[in-house]
Order: sequence, then C-alpha cells, then structure tokens
Amino acid sequence: MHRAFVQHPVLLSPSLGSRRLSRSLVLQIASRAASTSNPAYSTPLSEQRARDREASARRAALQEIVSELTRTITRNGQRGVQRTFQALQAAVSISTEYVTNFQQGIQDPPQVVLRKLFERLGATYIKLGQFIASSPTLFPEEYVLEFEKCLDRTEPVPWHVIKRTVQAELGRPIEEVFLSVDPIPLASASVAQVHCAVLRDSRKEVVIKVLKPGVEDTLATDLDFLYLASRVFEFINPELSRISLAAIVGDIRSSMLEEVDFRKEAAHIGDFEQYLESTGASEYATCPFVYKAFSSRRMLVMERLRGVPLTDLAAIRTVTDVDPESVLVNALNTWFGSVLACQTFHADMHAGNLLVLQDQEGRPSGRVGFIDFGIVGRVTPVTWTALDALLTATATRDFETMARALATVGATDTDVDVKAFASDLERLYTGMSSLDSQVILTRSRQGGAMTAALGLDDAQINRLLLQIVQIGNDHGIRFPRELGMLLKQLLYFDRYTRILAPELSVLDDERIQLR
Repeated sequence: MHRAFVQHPVLLSPSLGSRRLSRSLVLQIASRAASTSNPAYSTPLSEQRARDREASARRAALQEIVSELTRTITRNGQRGVQRTFQALQAAVSISTEYVTNFQQGIQDPPQVVLRKLFERLGATYIKLGQFIASSPTLFPEEYVLEFEKCLDRTEPVPWHVIKRTVQAELGRPIEEVFLSVDPIPLASASVAQVHCAVLRDSRKEVVIKVLKPGVEDTLATDLDFLYLASRVFEFINPELSRISLAAIVGDIRSSMLEEVDFRKEAAHIGDFEQYLESTGASEYATCPFVYKAFSSRRMLVMERLRGVPLTDLAAIRTVTDVDPESVLVNALNTWFGSVLACQTFHADMHAGNLLVLQDQEGRPSGRVGFIDFGIVGRVTPVTWTALDALLTATATRDFETMARALATVGATDTDVDVKAFASDLERLYTGMSSLDSQVILTRSRQGGAMTAALGLDDAQINRLLLQIVQIGNDHGIRFPRELGMLLKQLLYFDRYTRILAPELSVLDDERIQLR
C-alpha cells in the first residue's frame, strides 16, 4: 500500500502544467465521478441516495484538490518551475544509469533505484528517505532496509556563504559575537552544517548549527507537492484513503518542517533541561545550553559538549573513573524519565548522540551528554500504558501479556490469536538474546597501539524492529509510528547494555527506574 506512495518520486515534484486545468475539464471529471444512473436497471431509493452522497463527497474532494493546487502554485511560483526541472534532470540521470547497468546485466530492484533518485533530488528527499528508514511500522521492509543507506553527508557550503547567513541572523557583524569561528565544518548534512566557535565575551566553546541557503524554500515547495500528490492519489484510488495516505504524508510534512525550524529544537532542549533540573538528574546527565540571544529559526548556537561515544569502552576509561555500568544506568534512568516527564522524548538515541563527558568547569566527569534533539517523538497515554505492560511482561517472560499489550496499542480489524502471537514473540526474544556485538579494533595515532571497542550496528537495530513489525502484520496488527520509535530506542539501550554491562538485568536491577 505504501509502495504506491514511494515509487513515484517524480510525480511528487511540482509541475505547472496543472495551471492549464480548465474549469470545463474539472466539471467533466466531477460529473463523471458523480454519474450514478444506469438505464439497464433501476436501484432502490436508499441505494440511490447513498450514491448521491458519495458523488457529492467526491465532487467536494475534487474541488478541494483543485483549490489546494491553486494555492500551492501561487505560493511556490518560480520555485516550482525550478524544482520540476531539477527533478527531471535527476530522473534522466538515474534512468540513464539504470539502462547502462541493465545492458551490463545488472538490474537494480525498485527500492535501490528510488534510493539513488532520492539522493540526487537533494535535501527533501534525503530527509524523506531517512523518515522511511526510521518508520518500519509504516513502510515495507525492503524499503526500510534500503533507505538506511540514504546518505545524509553532503558537500559543505563554503564558509563565506554560510557566514552571510550567520551575520543576517545575528543582525550584526560576526566579530561582535564570536572571537573565532572554524571555517571548516564539524559536520555537514543535507539541510544544515555545524561550525565550532568561541564566544567573544565569555570565551566559551560553542557550536553553530546553520541551515543551508535555499534548503528551507526547497523543502517547503517539495513537501507541498508531496502532500498534493497524496491527495490526488487518494482521489484516484479511494482504497488509499482507508490507509490514511494523505494523513501520513501530512505527518511527514509536519515532522520534516519541524526539523528545519531550529526554534523547535531549542524548545525540545529547553524542555529536557528543565526536566533534568527539576528531578536532580543534572548531577549525572546534561544537554547543551542554548544561547537564545544568538539563535533563530535558521541558526542554533549551543554549548559544545566534549566527550566520547557511549559504546567506546577504551575511550570512556580515558575520560572518567566512573564505572561504565553506572554511566549506562544513569543514561537509562534519564531517558526513561524524560519519556514520561517531557512533552517530547529524544527519538534518535544512537551512540553518536550519547556522550560520556570529560570533566568540565568543575562538574564531575562521567556525566552523560544528550545531544541533537532534531528528531523527537510524542507518546500518548495509550501507548505508554501498553509499553509499561510490555516491560513488565518482558521482565517475567510472560509472552501472552506481552502479546496483549502490543495488540492493545496496534490497529487491527481482526481478532488476534494471542497464543499464536505470543509464541512468535517468544521465538523472536530467544533470537535477540543470542545476538552478539561486534568487536572493532582501532590503531592509536600516537603510539600505534591497538585498542578494542564494541560496535553497535544500526542496521541490526532496524532489522530487529522490522521483525517485531512483521510479526504484528502476520497477526493483523499495525503498530503506530510512535511505538516503533519507542521500541527502537529500547533496542538501542539493549545493545548498549550488552556492550557496557553484559551482566546487568535492566528490568530487574533496583537502580533502574523504568516507571
């Protein structure tokens, strides 16, 4: 069902040919959609009225689509023409590559072709690819796995270009705020890049996250037409409305636009910071301080946290004497508490976003730093109740209760065979317990000595989540995206436990507060 949505990226780009949609053609389509009479037989009055209501609803839907099209064209104007041309160029390039490969006996499957096309189309489609990869409850397995490869590392924009954006957002010369800025970016992704800097007055180290020029307009234009295309698809094929295609695309649009409004990220960080202070968790966990006076919708200036990834055992021991198991317990308690206490929860807990910090300004080393709040989730009371039951059932290996909890939070049109569902979950749980982490050997730059660290495979996390989703699908259950996001973070922490504290029983240890 979702495959129809992801296999037509060019259709999702704007085309001004719709300007020529004449009023008469609209009326013809509406008339055809409304046509219900058939001289070959007569229908009962109740059926006729039902058909009339359906025809009226389809006329209204078509008129709404035409109005949406007009608003979209008016809003995007010349940008729509440019994006259409860029989309055609990308499509031609990918088609040429496909034909060349085919002639050499190489035939890429549809999901590979689509992923390559998304990468050529730029920021919007790269973010969309990442959304697909992070939403195994919504998209087919082969697309989720393929879009894990969707690269979000792009060529950096030259500093002199970024500098103009920074100066415009500050409203004054850069030199009045920053003592120095590293012109080489610390990171560069599809929509933003990050530069290290030092504040002039306080001499404190900060990072500047800057939206790349033109990205905001491109994203808004593309997402407008993505949404419009989903409305058209639903009108052509009413079956798609039953799976809420337009609603899903609308959620994607809201989520992606929120990610490029750095005021939202600043608010998420502020919410998390307030939670840390109010609960006393700031003694062992932290997040970057946001300099609101220098931040805006297109720029975020934050404290620079220095530390090492949570999965690097050797590096952790170089920055703190705190036992890695205690560090992990602190991270678990902090994140679980935030799920309940904050309006949103951090929904991207991969190792790069969890740092074990060095001693800083008199604060003890070994604190956990939570960074990058661009991707967050929101949990409903129903989902949390189900998750609470799920955790309790996991602790006791009560798979029937686990099955009931998952069936409660998922959407289903059929009666679920709880015993069969529980049996499948038990098999999956047994398989998860047998998984091992990967040992990664690295050579020190200074002395050439070898160090060992345990690695975490993001793809493995997604595959485990896909297995849970597939078992749900097999039993007629479709899980909401928020549950998928929660479960993914739990799987991350499960991997961290295997790396840092293999003897730790998360659900039984009295130090860990899951509720």
